[in-house]
Amino acid sequence: MRWEKLISLIIIVALVIGGAYFAAKPIQENVKLGLDLKGGVQVRLQAKGTVTDRDIEQVMEVMRMRVDELGVTEPVIQKEGSNRVLIEIPGVEDPDKAIELIGKVAKLEFRLPDGTVVLDGSELKDAREEKDPSTGQVYVALEFKESGAKKFADVTTQLVKEYPEKDGVRPEQRFIAIYLDEELLQNPYVKEAIPSGKATIDGYESLEEARNIALLLRSGALPVEVEIIENRTIGPTLGADSINKSLDAAIWGLGAVFLFMLIMYRLPGIIANVSLVLYALLLMGALIALNATLTLPGIAGFLLSVGMCVDANIIIYERLKDELRNGKSLRAGVDAGFARAFWTIFDSNVTTLLAAAVLFYFGSGSIKGFAVTLSVGIICSMFTAITFTRFMLKLMVESGIAKNPKLYGA
Repeated sequence: MRWEKLISLIIIVALVIGGAYFAAKPIQENVKLGLDLKGGVQVRLQAKGTVTDRDIEQVMEVMRMRVDELGVTEPVIQKEGSNRVLIEIPGVEDPDKAIELIGKVAKLEFRLPDGTVVLDGSELKDAREEKDPSTGQVYVALEFKESGAKKFADVTTQLVKEYPEKDGVRPEQRFIAIYLDEELLQNPYVKEAIPSGKATIDGYESLEEARNIALLLRSGALPVEVEIIENRTIGPTLGADSINKSLDAAIWGLGAVFLFMLIMYRLPGIIANVSLVLYALLLMGALIALNATLTLPGIAGFLLSVGMCVDANIIIYERLKDELRNGKSLRAGVDAGFARAFWTIFDSNVTTLLAAAVLFYFGSGSIKGFAVTLSVGIICSMFTAITFTRFMLKLMVESGIAKNPKLYGA
């Protein structure tokens, strides 16, 4: 018996079990629960009149900024049909405030440093992100309506004339702040008089940053009226009940899996069970790191990926049993079993990943949550089944703790 291998095996098992025990509470505190598990507010908006995809995109961007004011994380804001927007906000303590905030009218204002409003959103015709092909500079191009263009020309001409630059110092009076719903978006400097009604705002690091600002600027001049056609408050009782039932199902299911692996595969079954524990730790840690929100479909994806993780171990162990029955040694049987099982496991997991990718691309809300959980689960299960299980099984064989093939299920 090689004691160093046996000691290494025991230490790794102890670390995995101990890690699961001590990580249980931090995982519970840090995992984010969705609307169906934690409760919250669900609001459905409808745009009146004829609308375009761009109009709905503007509405969604404004709603996202407003929801951020509530201090909640992972809201679901998605398009429904051609003229509706669905907003789901988990964990909201004051539903009335959330509904009031979502339903208020977007207010865009251009203000001088003394607070004087010189233009509002109704006078802005368009705002687009642009990139100068010669210099690579990213900027937002503004275009005002006829009335707004005249006001903007008068204001900028007056500012340049009354507050000239001295020794390269920019006068504070030549800044025009842009506010949306009383929140400062930009504070651009007036370099020169702008009589054309077309202006630019530069200083952006990326086209995406400029695009977000352009969307918010356009939102202050929404060409459509939006109304709340449905709002619902989902209480935490539903979430608590769902969590308890899901936990009960998970505990009983995992218990049955552990027992099955022990009965069918003996010592390798113990390794498989330890791998499952490590798999669960890796999956929950990955979901927390990705800032993902756990929903009931997400829990379903987790349990499904557990089954796939067990399935991978079963394929490997059945190959191992075949090799041992054909007269190979334990070490040769382990190597051959993993080699023969690898491509079967790889192919099955890749096809499932493709299905999850399709669900994520075409789905929305909880469907995307299911796809994310399933995808991360598959990646974690492949690692534990192909890498960790193989390493642990080779340690067990090399330690000499058990040499009888019957203890390996053969």
